Amino acid sequence: MKLNSIQQLTGTIVLKTGLHVGAGDAEMHIGGIDSQVVKHPKTLQPYIPGSSLKGKIRSLLELSLGLINHTGGKVFQSKYLYSDKDKKDKIKEYDDAIKLLKLFGDSADQNSQDEIGATRLSFADCYVNEKTKDYILSEVKSENSIDRKTSEASNPRFIERVPEGVEFAFNVSVKEFEGDKDLMEIFKKGLRLLELDALGGSGSRGYGRIKFEDLKLNGEDFELPEQI
Repeated sequence: MKLNSIQQLTGTIVLKTGLHVGAGDAEMHIGGIDSQVVKHPKTLQPYIPGSSLKGKIRSLLELSLGLINHTGGKVFQSKYLYSDKDKKDKIKEYDDAIKLLKLFGDSADQNSQDEIGATRLSFADCYVNEKTKDYILSEVKSENSIDRKTSEASNPRFIERVPEGVEFAFNVSVKEFEGDKDLMEIFKKGLRLLELDALGGSGSRGYGRIKFEDLKLNGEDFELPEQI
């Protein structure tokens, strides 16, 4: 394989609703916040881990491309590229699956380097940008369960969120190898799917709606599709 270039995709993630990317609290907070957002250990400001972005975009693409039909809910890997144990019959989504594996990577124990090679996308953690760094960066949302018979509220919990309007700097490194073709069209689709879905926890309850703005690949406009 020959590496032609490493490009930079930059832009802004704008929160359209409150975002909760959990910190994985291991302690009980009696009378306090039940679930905190992940924060930088030095600045104590919230951020979006690159792993959260990569994982959600990849999972949405696997759903969209029909690859989940071959995995039983597990992450798609090159071992699923064939429909039989003798590796004779390729799955019908083979071409799209190869593109996805090139972009997001294969499991380390898979023998797929000849066709897939190195992972093309490298996601950076996203930190609050200069424009919104002085905004209020944390809110606490109270939630509870409603008894279907009595309509009484129970099981109160307090969820920390990053408020609507906060913006994060988005940066992804993109490796381009000789022979790569149409990979970024798949990635554009994944970014648009994330806009249409949600990032972080409790997306079905309105959390985590985002918008990508001012996306540029090596300084050139990088426009996402309106329709999927």
